[in-house]
Amino acid sequence: MTVTAIVGASWGDEGKGKMTDALAADAAYVVRFQGGSNAGHTIINEYGKFALHMLPSGVFYPHVTNVIGPGAALDVDMLLKEYDNLAAAGVPAPRLRISDRAQIVLPVHRLLDELEEERLGADGFGSTKRGIAPFYADKYAKLGIQTADLLDGERLLHRLERSITAKNVLFNHLYHCAPIAAANLLPQWLELGQKLRPFLCDTGALLREARMRGDAILLEGQLGALRDPDHGIYPYSTSSSTLAGFAAVGAGIPPYAIERIIAVVKAYSSCVGAGPFPVELNGKEGDELRRRGGDSGEYGALTGRPRRVGWFDAPAIRYGCAIQGATEIALTNLDVLGYLERIPVCTGYELDGKLLDYFPATSRLDRVKPVIETLPGWCCDISSAASFEELPPAAQGYVNYIEKAAGVRIGSISVGPRREQLFATATDQPVRSASRRIP
Repeated sequence: MTVTAIVGASWGDEGKGKMTDALAADAAYVVRFQGGSNAGHTIINEYGKFALHMLPSGVFYPHVTNVIGPGAALDVDMLLKEYDNLAAAGVPAPRLRISDRAQIVLPVHRLLDELEEERLGADGFGSTKRGIAPFYADKYAKLGIQTADLLDGERLLHRLERSITAKNVLFNHLYHCAPIAAANLLPQWLELGQKLRPFLCDTGALLREARMRGDAILLEGQLGALRDPDHGIYPYSTSSSTLAGFAAVGAGIPPYAIERIIAVVKAYSSCVGAGPFPVELNGKEGDELRRRGGDSGEYGALTGRPRRVGWFDAPAIRYGCAIQGATEIALTNLDVLGYLERIPVCTGYELDGKLLDYFPATSRLDRVKPVIETLPGWCCDISSAASFEELPPAAQGYVNYIEKAAGVRIGSISVGPRREQLFATATDQPVRSASRRIP
């Protein structure tokens, strides 16, 4: 198997960056195939702690070629900032390739995002205000600007004028802002185009050739299945497909090339942004779980906003794994739950007096109540465990419950934020069998 997709099974923030960072040790390419700078992957390694929003998570390995595919929303400012931050931290300059068909997020996209979220007020979607929805709206309205356009001044000015003309009507009459002159943006973007020039190429051809050679390719997803605009909690979704099925499109490889799909699942639930979240905890119980979560608590890598947290949601994860087409699960943050004597889990939903064991559409999800059962806790620190057998019996039982509830084999388990706190189960047997450490 040379092509692996690493994707989220729920609302995002599951730990995909850590999984990509770990598996990149044996990969030749790591590819961002969708989304932009509106979410972050937190990685801890010998260089320090990093929150990557635009760069692929393979940038810490000198042998890895990091690719931003045509399906991504390229935030050039964020990309260059992160690239400089790596250098400042002593990280060797990563191999980076950017699709010459990738489209760029303009400042006008971010401005529109901010103004619209402000206009909506309490009815907003919890946007990160990174311009993602306006960007994808332009892309599918054929108003987008590709990276290759930045190398041709005449073409770039024409594309900018086409993109901004209609927006100035909105600025004037809806948001009561001053219009933007396309010509004023031209010098800046021509200069940025020259900075990007060394990285630009036909990344689709690059990856197809790599696959034919048998090189290992990781496709790194952003956010999670439940934020997908077609299958998630619409309209509280992102604006690009978060599913492994889109990875082939966003990277430029054949769909049949993806043979392994790792759905990353957190041992409890977390969520940034608005929308239905049936298992949400409030008050002291939620504050305690949020404080203990992850390396420094459950807070958004980009916004710093406190994440909404809750217990493991079986219907949501079962649905997320199904629409991702998961071949295995990577279970993260298991160590966080070690403070609990009894661990609540959501086994289903109650709606109008009826029990649901599936994840319904948003209009019904808004009204469900979680059905909670409890499992035994292990009440100890498991962060030094290096195999399934080293976990306490109650922790093993919790892992087995998640595997059964999701209907997908758990292939690896994380018991802390660092690379060395990740171990994999045997690939040809259930999770209860012998384990091996991921390098």
